[in-house]
Amino acid sequence: CSSDLVLHGLRPNADFLHLYGPGSLWALAGTYRVFGVSLATERWFALLQQIGIVAATAGIARYWGRIAALTVGTLTILIVVPPIGLTALAWDGGVALIGLGLLVALEGRRRTRDGAPALGWALAAGLLFGLGLTFRLDLVVAATLAAAAATWGLGRATHRRLLVGAAIGVSPYLIHLATAGPVTVVRGMVLDPVVFLRGGRRLPVPPPWDRLDSILQRLGVEQLPRWPAPLSTPAQLALWFWLLLATIVLLLVVGALAVRRDRTRFEARALLAVGALSLGLLPQAVQRVDSAHLAWVSCVPVAFLPVALAETWRLLRPSTGGRSRIAICIASSLLLVTVVIPHYTVRIYADYTAQTFGQRRIAVPITHRGRLFYYGRPEVQNAAESLLARIEMVSRPGDRLFVGTSDLRKTPYSDAYLYYLLPDRPPATYFVEMDPGVANRDGSRMPDDLRSADIVVLSSIWKDWSEPNDSRRFGSLESSRVLARDFCVDGTFGDGIYQLLTRRPRGVPCPEGTRTPRPPGL
Repeated sequence: CSSDLVLHGLRPNADFLHLYGPGSLWALAGTYRVFGVSLATERWFALLQQIGIVAATAGIARYWGRIAALTVGTLTILIVVPPIGLTALAWDGGVALIGLGLLVALEGRRRTRDGAPALGWALAAGLLFGLGLTFRLDLVVAATLAAAAATWGLGRATHRRLLVGAAIGVSPYLIHLATAGPVTVVRGMVLDPVVFLRGGRRLPVPPPWDRLDSILQRLGVEQLPRWPAPLSTPAQLALWFWLLLATIVLLLVVGALAVRRDRTRFEARALLAVGALSLGLLPQAVQRVDSAHLAWVSCVPVAFLPVALAETWRLLRPSTGGRSRIAICIASSLLLVTVVIPHYTVRIYADYTAQTFGQRRIAVPITHRGRLFYYGRPEVQNAAESLLARIEMVSRPGDRLFVGTSDLRKTPYSDAYLYYLLPDRPPATYFVEMDPGVANRDGSRMPDDLRSADIVVLSSIWKDWSEPNDSRRFGSLESSRVLARDFCVDGTFGDGIYQLLTRRPRGVPCPEGTRTPRPPGL
């Protein structure tokens, strides 16, 4: 939806909320320009990003042999695909570019051993690191640690080329600052995600052994098929958290010891660089401890677990045969992912595979004027299509559309897909994406946005949202007051799933056939 807005000339951070760098939006918007705006285009773009992550991890693992590359690549797939399927995420694109940057930097280091410094490789690596930061600025720690570990000791010329490449890669931020404005960029990329949003998204650390705190995970478990496992689903999540921490420590310690033992051994340096990258990714997993965030980090360190175990074995018993060592480490790593924590890896991947062949399809298609969107709750389909048809009757192209929650004091989500299905009704709000503590905070611009709307859609799909964080808190009442004063209820759809409101004629009661809204809290 956001990249579609970019095609219509809207600027992230200035015209609509976007918590990450502009690179992901620009890249997807460019893809839309070439291949057309569609769900299929977005899915192919997402697949390309995930292929980039797999290419990076498998490419680095290739230094330990083809079997290692195949194993690490397979583990990466089993970890990175299940959380949210083929969805174009800024995180995936950023990790793919920075992972490929690390691969290029390591290859440059390997080639440097044969003679003069491979300065072209350093320049290319820096460019990839910089481009990755245009997707997610918070990846700067991961990029810096990975680059430092991969190029340490290669000399000033290599480091200068690396920095030049990185400067070229991040240079699109100059365009973003000039078009959106420095103040709005800082607010949208720093203050909103770090200061205002964090309390409404954070989950307890470490995750509890006996329950799931994320509402999305609780609902997801209900929809998935039964899968035999020795541990419960919450226990698997808790174990996964500690496994991630232990794996990162293992990569760093074994990598450092291997470098210390033999500073000329390239594989030791590569393992240390992977550990440094993993350490830089770790804050993403800690800020919200659910399966998605754990997977977005684990796709690098946990995928490298068989290599880390093999290197540990090599340090402790260097005389042991290489093939048997690799086979045991690969088998133990695969068993860990497929038997100990399968509910977040192979179970979901197997379910996706079954859906590909028409089995157990839960998501339902919602279509409107040639555009298609799949929704994961079947009861929404008829309600949404009836709502869309009614919007066509009571509004005209160009009318401004506001999509929000049934209680605007709480904004944990937004059915932003409606903006995508109604491209000729421009968003009336900056908060196309709604987040707790951001859209509903005192002083937010949401009430002013609402005053500019011609039609309003309120959704109650997630009215029971409940997590142990600030998303449960009520925010400002001002938006509810605007609704009660300026709008009329035109109708409800799907037993209250959606409510459609139209602007009240100035100074007169709501027309016949409509009624005055009664927002919660008033």
